Amino acid sequence: MQTRGMMEPMQQNHRKPSFVDALGHVQTDRRIDILRQIGELGSISKAARAVGVSYKAAWQAVDTLTNLSGVALLDRAVGGRGGGGAKLTEAGEQLLAAAQALKGARAQAVEQMQGHDEQHAATAARLAVRTSMRNQWPCIVTHMNVQGQIVQVHLQSATSESFRVCARITRESAELLGLRGGIAVQALCKATAVHAAPLTGTPQDDEANHWSGVVTRISRGALGDEISATLGGGLQMVGFAPPDSALKSRSKIVMSVDESAVVLALG
Repeated sequence: MQTRGMMEPMQQNHRKPSFVDALGHVQTDRRIDILRQIGELGSISKAARAVGVSYKAAWQAVDTLTNLSGVALLDRAVGGRGGGGAKLTEAGEQLLAAAQALKGARAQAVEQMQGHDEQHAATAARLAVRTSMRNQWPCIVTHMNVQGQIVQVHLQSATSESFRVCARITRESAELLGLRGGIAVQALCKATAVHAAPLTGTPQDDEANHWSGVVTRISRGALGDEISATLGGGLQMVGFAPPDSALKSRSKIVMSVDESAVVLALG
């Protein structure tokens, strides 16, 4: 028989915790902050208010960290006069301890980098993000448009003023990343999500996520022709055209990608 107010694990899982996966995930800091506040305040809603995100975003953070860790991180009170609460499991406490150790190690590494070339240090930080996505560009958030539960994030390349890109993400993801104008992010996109086509007429580089350029390499394939192109400002992009496309090296081209296919990451 179930007792009202009893603390129960959110997820029954006997796997060994994988904190390396959780802490290696891009931009876990705010998620870790939420977990820490839950441990201190004993409530997901209070933790959300303390960190400055919505209740829904706080749950998303917990779910993501739970999936990455492979074990339950919270015990949640079911019912009860006070409406229930939450506390960290032993694995949740261990994850916070590991996060604190990692934070200390990173701070020490940053201190050692003082006096070195900041540009090289920033590049090294970007390289730490390992992903299968071949298109990666350091960008700055210029502004954001909130449309219900969707946020349209407008970005400008940190290395080429002519390159702009737009991403469409959920409101909760924007909250957890702490996005705002002026913040530096990495924009990423799979090559298979980029559509390559011959450029016809006048280039329309002001159109969202459409860029004109010149083909530099082509790899023909039965499922599509892989196209490497150089865009304005010297940026590189990889995409795909239909099989047996008429594109050739040095052909003028337009590359395009849907806003929802652009992923944002923080180092």
